[in-house]
Amino acid sequence: MTDTIESPETSAPNIESAGNLGRVAQRHLVMSFTPGSAYTDTPPPIMVRGEGSRLWDSEGREYIDGLAGLFCVNVGYSFGGEIGDAVRDQMAELPYYTNWGVAHPPAVKLAAKIAELAPPGLDRVYFTSGGGESNEAAIKLIRQYHQARGEHSRIKFISRRAAYHGTSFGALSLNGMTNLRKQFEPLMYGSRHITNCKRYKRPAGETEQQFTESLLREIETLIVQEGPDTVAGIFLEPMQNAGGSLVPPVGFHDGVREICDRHGIVLVADEVICGFGRLGEWFGSTRFNVRPDIITFAKGVSSAHAPLGGMITKSEILDTVNDGPDGMYLHGLTFGGHPAACAAGLANIAVMEREDVLGNVKRNEAYFRAQLDTLLDQRLVGDVRGVGYHYSLELVTDKERCTWSAATTAGDFVHTILAPALFDAGILCRTAVDHEGTPLVQFSPPLVFSRADIDELVGRLGRILEVLADRVL
Repeated sequence: MTDTIESPETSAPNIESAGNLGRVAQRHLVMSFTPGSAYTDTPPPIMVRGEGSRLWDSEGREYIDGLAGLFCVNVGYSFGGEIGDAVRDQMAELPYYTNWGVAHPPAVKLAAKIAELAPPGLDRVYFTSGGGESNEAAIKLIRQYHQARGEHSRIKFISRRAAYHGTSFGALSLNGMTNLRKQFEPLMYGSRHITNCKRYKRPAGETEQQFTESLLREIETLIVQEGPDTVAGIFLEPMQNAGGSLVPPVGFHDGVREICDRHGIVLVADEVICGFGRLGEWFGSTRFNVRPDIITFAKGVSSAHAPLGGMITKSEILDTVNDGPDGMYLHGLTFGGHPAACAAGLANIAVMEREDVLGNVKRNEAYFRAQLDTLLDQRLVGDVRGVGYHYSLELVTDKERCTWSAATTAGDFVHTILAPALFDAGILCRTAVDHEGTPLVQFSPPLVFSRADIDELVGRLGRILEVLADRVL
């Protein structure tokens, strides 16, 4: 009998060994938005434990989480046992049932709780498994709403340039990020994009009122050009994430609401990131007086302890659809309103209320911003912007022209210098090159982030930027 010797190409590493997990991931796990080199070069880090706003990898290295996972672990990493107990109890009682024509207690209770927290008039909740699904659900509801009213020509949607709304077909069509869209075109017909609310690099001397008027005039002009009777909905984040914490100017949302009312257009607030405390209110729509007809949400509703998202709409919209020719909202998801996910959502909101998580954001917001503003003295920091617990730094090499003009391109700087340096320093955050070609560093930490956490984060970042400035200037 001869021994069978497996070649290195066919033998599988021992998964039980922590040191092998990275190599197993390279072989079997397809990771989101991950360069192909990650599957052949150094194995990816393996995160194994979290506490508060900190994470530890399989090698024992500690990181300060400056991005709340992916803008979503709002209560941090210390309440998993409590939220997990709620999920376990629900799984023991009723592990699954659908919301297709029936209901179950967790979904009913969570829908009622969200309606209580939502801005006035938004009281009907449809559950999904995540943000992209929530925006898809809103697209279909809006299309049906206009059809039920006999306005079949309303099939176009307006959203903002550089905005992110998901990667499925309809949500990707709303995306204003060319680098994500172009490979999959043609997308959903009728998607149009308008200027976002980025103030940095605007004309010198322009007032905030003039900026607002310019943005609103562009929206009005586009609607008139397309034909008001062809526009179904406008999707806007209360504060735009992609592009770097883009805060709307005073009066902007009031103006958008007036335009939508006058032209019969449904206004959607994409609160997948802004919702559930990120901006110091349960919904960013409250902070910025958006007054939407529909809110889409995900991420923070469960603090990412379970896949959960949804859509909150006005009764008038849903009732119109149900009274229309189809007699129902024609949409369904197997896992929408999953009992265990809804139990996680209820437990998460209970933790947020008991621990006064929103209060923590409000008490520390000005301090967070002030500490980040100290970095404006750094040679590479051109702009600091954001509110609540969501901030971005735009990096430039020419502060007078607000541009990146180093010999090292912005892309090379971000991907081969900045991102590795931040990671090596134990900072987890988002780095990117924005739609205008300048590097961004973005922070959106757990909402339990303390002033000590802020000091440590900003201190580490400042030291790194000083060192990197010497490399590129």
